[in-house]
Amino acid sequence: MMAHVLFDTSVLIDLLRRRPKAVDGLRDVQRIGDVPFVCAVSIEEVTRGLRSVEHSDAIELFEGLRLAPLGLAEGRLAGFWRRSFARRGRTLHQADCLIGAAAIGVGARLATGNPKDFPMKGIEIDHWPPGE
Repeated sequence: MMAHVLFDTSVLIDLLRRRPKAVDGLRDVQRIGDVPFVCAVSIEEVTRGLRSVEHSDAIELFEGLRLAPLGLAEGRLAGFWRRSFARRGRTLHQADCLIGAAAIGVGARLATGNPKDFPMKGIEIDHWPPGE
């Protein structure tokens, strides 16, 4: 059965840098027929840090992924998480909350190198260790 996976910024960077574990992970996603997604927040974060030689590769990568929308439901969920965790003394980053909400919005597991950034209930984490 086909499933969805949303790549966060850390995974996208590793794919752009052709790090073996990320490349193998993408091949596995393709082999089993899962649908890879990205959201606008990760596109912005990756684009902001691009090396000049990576621009065309980044465009090709982004265009090969489906775009997970960020709408009203995702914005509300991200805000709920930030408020709830802040009340308990933990600050979550807006970007991480929006990425997590985008994953939930399309029913995707979240492929990330930073699982600690996504402690929110309901997100299924697929840990892709960074830089390997």
